Order: sequence, then C-alpha cells, then structure tokens
Amino acid sequence: MSERLTVGILVSPGYVVADIIGPQTVFGMQPDVDLHLLWKDTGPVVGAPAFPTVPTTRFADCPEELDVLAVGAVGSEVLGDPEVIEFFGQAARRARHVIAICGGTFVAGLAGLLTNRRATTNFHLADLLPRVGAIPAGTGIVVRDGDIWTAGPVTGSYEAALLVLAELRGIEAARRAELDLEFAPKPPFGTGSPALAGPELTAESVAAFSGWHEELAAVLDRAEVAARA
Repeated sequence: MSERLTVGILVSPGYVVADIIGPQTVFGMQPDVDLHLLWKDTGPVVGAPAFPTVPTTRFADCPEELDVLAVGAVGSEVLGDPEVIEFFGQAARRARHVIAICGGTFVAGLAGLLTNRRATTNFHLADLLPRVGAIPAGTGIVVRDGDIWTAGPVTGSYEAALLVLAELRGIEAARRAELDLEFAPKPPFGTGSPALAGPELTAESVAAFSGWHEELAAVLDRAEVAARA
C-alpha cells in the first residue's frame, strides 16, 4: 500500500496555470494523495491565461506537514505581498520537497529558501536569480539542491513533479505515471529554448516579456529596501 501523501499547490490571482499543472496532474492522479490548492481564502481566483480556479484550502488551514509544496509564477502584487511570502516560507520549511517552477522560483527566493542554493527559472528571468541569493544553474533543466527543485515552465513542471514522485514513491511509480500521462514531449517546431530558437527569435521573446522582467525587478528592489529598513 502506498504511503499517503499530502501535496500543497499555491494558487492566487494571476498565477500561471502552466507552471503548476505538472504537480497538480502528476500527484492528483496518484492514489492516496490529499491535494490542497492553497490561498488566503477559498473565494475564486483567476489564473493566467484566463482560468477561473477555486482554492480548496486557506493558508490558515494548510496541513502542518506537507510532502510536496509547489508554486509557479504569480503576479507582481502577489509576489510583493508579505503575507504570501511569509506563508510560503513557513510551509516550505516544513515540507519534504519544494517545487518552484518558472517565476515561482522567486517566491521561494523571497522567502529566503534559495540563499547559496543552485536554482533555475525561465530564461527571461534567469539574470535576476542572484538577487534572491540563488546560484544560477542554467535554464531548460530541472535543478535540485537539497529538498528544493526548480525548473522552467511547461515541460519543467511535469519533469520536476515526476522526479519528486520518484523520490517519494520510487522510480517504478514515476515510470508508470509518465506512461499514464503519455508524457513524451515532441516539440513540433523545435524552438523551445534559446539554443534551439537562435538569437533573433530569442531576442523577440525577451522583448515581449520585458515588462514582466521589469515588474519582477521592481518587486526585488522594494524587497531590498524593506530588508534594509
């Protein structure tokens, strides 16, 4: 019989659905898993792109012990909310494994979890990792440092979740989950990373996401000012 697992996933106004769908699917399809969608309250929130979501568990009711705590990118208002960062840091320090995907890496970083740890995020934001104390470890991969797993979006979300499942229930369980999900990515256009896309297309993508980069940099600026106060 499988060990019962308790999994928490942070959702919020503006959370990026693609970043948390891997943990939600991989663990949600496993037997004997209690899965909690965590937010301040249980009123509906809208993820991005437009994806209405109903949190299941308030921060105040989060289980004391989590086997997995997962987070993806969130909006700048949420990232700059001390209540969210404090909750995440406390829950993460009690969790066996933390999965931070894409911009979610900065939630973990602002919570003080990445100081002198190797980490990654999506390529648009990777240059900001040292500002939360992290050691950049490249992009397009899953990076593990102790009990913290970081990755870029979409496929990284699934890959990190499958690797954590293997830690908790063994490789055979993870192999079966990968098959059940038919997780065998075959990008149709072969442009899913800067190395594959080339400099011109990569520059277009970086420019398109420059506003997000600026918003995150501003949040980090405010966090640094608050820390010095």
